[in-house]
Amino acid sequence: MYRPPLPLTRDLVLIGGGHTHALVLRKWGMNPLPGARLTVINPAPSAPYSGMLPGFVAGHYRRGDLDIDLVRLARFAGARVILGAVEGLDPDRQEVHVPGRPPVAYDVASVNVGITSDMPALPGFSDHAVPAKPLGSFAARWAEYQSGAGAASVAVIGGGVAGVELIMAMAHALRSANRSARLTLIDNARALTAIGAKAASIIRNAMADLGIDVIEQAAIVEIHADHIRLEDGRQIAAEFVTGAAGAKPYGWMAQSGLDLHDGYITVNSRLQSSNPFVFAVGDCAHLSENPRPKAGVYAVREAPILYGNLRASLGAGKMRPYHPQKDYLKLISLGGKSALAERLGTSLSGPLMWKWKNHIDQNFMNKFRNLPQMKAAELPRDHALGVPEVLGEKPMCGGCGAKIGRRALRSVLSDLPPPDRQDVIPLSGDDAALLLTGGARQVMTSDHLRSFTNDPVLMTRITAIHALGDIWAMGAAPQAATATIILPRMSPALQQRTMSEIMATASDVIRATGAEIVGGHSSMGDEMTIGFTLTGLCENDPIILSGARKGDALILTKPIGSGVIMAAEMAGLANGIWVAEAFRHMVQPQGEAARILFSAHAMTDVTGFGLAGHLQGICGASDCGAVIALDAVPVMAGAVELSASGVRSTIFEDNRAIAPELANGPKADLLFDPQTAGGLLAAVQADDAPGLCADLHAAGYPAAIIGMIDDTPGLKLQS
Repeated sequence: MYRPPLPLTRDLVLIGGGHTHALVLRKWGMNPLPGARLTVINPAPSAPYSGMLPGFVAGHYRRGDLDIDLVRLARFAGARVILGAVEGLDPDRQEVHVPGRPPVAYDVASVNVGITSDMPALPGFSDHAVPAKPLGSFAARWAEYQSGAGAASVAVIGGGVAGVELIMAMAHALRSANRSARLTLIDNARALTAIGAKAASIIRNAMADLGIDVIEQAAIVEIHADHIRLEDGRQIAAEFVTGAAGAKPYGWMAQSGLDLHDGYITVNSRLQSSNPFVFAVGDCAHLSENPRPKAGVYAVREAPILYGNLRASLGAGKMRPYHPQKDYLKLISLGGKSALAERLGTSLSGPLMWKWKNHIDQNFMNKFRNLPQMKAAELPRDHALGVPEVLGEKPMCGGCGAKIGRRALRSVLSDLPPPDRQDVIPLSGDDAALLLTGGARQVMTSDHLRSFTNDPVLMTRITAIHALGDIWAMGAAPQAATATIILPRMSPALQQRTMSEIMATASDVIRATGAEIVGGHSSMGDEMTIGFTLTGLCENDPIILSGARKGDALILTKPIGSGVIMAAEMAGLANGIWVAEAFRHMVQPQGEAARILFSAHAMTDVTGFGLAGHLQGICGASDCGAVIALDAVPVMAGAVELSASGVRSTIFEDNRAIAPELANGPKADLLFDPQTAGGLLAAVQADDAPGLCADLHAAGYPAAIIGMIDDTPGLKLQS
């Protein structure tokens, strides 16, 4: 008996990708709550594990070793990811505010955003120093400084455990690079007050061995490009200044109306705030019934309690209290592969403690590197012939819009009779039709995409750009659009939320082009599908496929590779940073690029049939051939690596048959990779190509000259 998918009825939103929420996402993927739609909001596609930061600075770990890949983790959990920094929480309206998108509604929310720094308020800090968080910018600045030559001068502001770990790691890294260095730790009170006297003594001796000066009870007046000026008049040489002090809660929490303690969200033993539908954990929360210091170990142990209580608040199970331990093991890096361990006043240090710390850190990170392989639904024992072959061994591609192959589409279209109407002008191979309406030349096109991201806002933006591509490629100005929306089964409240997000985003994208949404149609199905039918007006002759000329240069306005990246993302194989970068390319409108390329002889947008397929379309319509300079073709980050590992989109083989004569290879295969919201491919006068590329670069497009048109039929690679 067929059982339809259970409807979605409740929204759970995780604000922040902290350690607790990362563990909740992992547990959710192993045991999701049917009917609940899960969302995680975070500024970046990954969340760094702070416990390994000193090891990275010292050179013991690579940069990527520190990252929890939230995009991959969210795919495992079946959650949508919203990449953005939260700027507000409204418990009364049950909304989260993220710049650049409609409010994110929730039934239950949880906050795990950590803390921020007030160091930039220090005079000169913003101009001449770099905070230790966020890790990305700090890592880049430190790598640049560390790789330099000559004597180094470094200062760390803040004498807590984080500060001393950081400066000892820097000292070790500079010593390993054989650079002489002056290193200074500065605190306006006394350093290392959060640990016992014995442990503090061991750390002070380790800093002395590394040549680190410790300045205590000293207020900083101002930071300059090469020194720090103290209140007592001393000037401390420092070219690289960072801060591991001055932690404070995010400012938007004060505007939330929730009960706070020193700016942090007050929570009870069940981790609930003063609003029972808002939870908070980690450093951004204050445990009112059992206060504890800000330490990652508490955040990690909160995860199973938070997971269970979130499910209970959504209707499954009962609430449980969180009982934090009275003390915890402190493991402190000492620069090299040596560490100090302290608990209950007992301290041990040396290489063995480093191995212990590394073992604990790696075990924690392996929870996210090696996600469990969840058992797929089994095929029924009895089934019709051909079902396994059609299903294949991987999920249906979303990055190609679940498009059927080129041969099937062309075969069906070729069987249709030519138009009888005098106001419908047939165009060979073009995706948009040309209509004559009251003397005006109007183009019309339609496109839709099966959802490959669970975020309706991002999916809408990508689909609209994708659909507009045919209008822009013909040199037309977008005029009007209707939307066709299919939603998965969900409650009326979630329907309203989702449709509101989709239509607000669609209106923003379409209106930005000068067009208007004039209507649409919606229905329910098994999964989300978004489509648009659009019209555009041509003031000049439309740019069609058949106008390419021998000697024309070929310009591509966007890199290729989105198909293989989306295929990998759906299979849980893609790096989240690659995925986020691919999305950034997909949502870039091509209207200004089309305006710059108005003089093109032929133009198309690169979508489901891949670069080779769409270039073959130009060649076939123009009765010519083309030479592709493979080295010049821009590709998205990660695409070549994924192609080399054998990742392919579902219609790759069908696309590959378009030009079987072309060589194989990791990059060459990307010529057949189906693209979503891809760039414009234009055949232009060769002499004009460099200037047009310069104009495109100035407008923000990563355009490149990728080949030329010749008179020998077929596609060739430049030798």
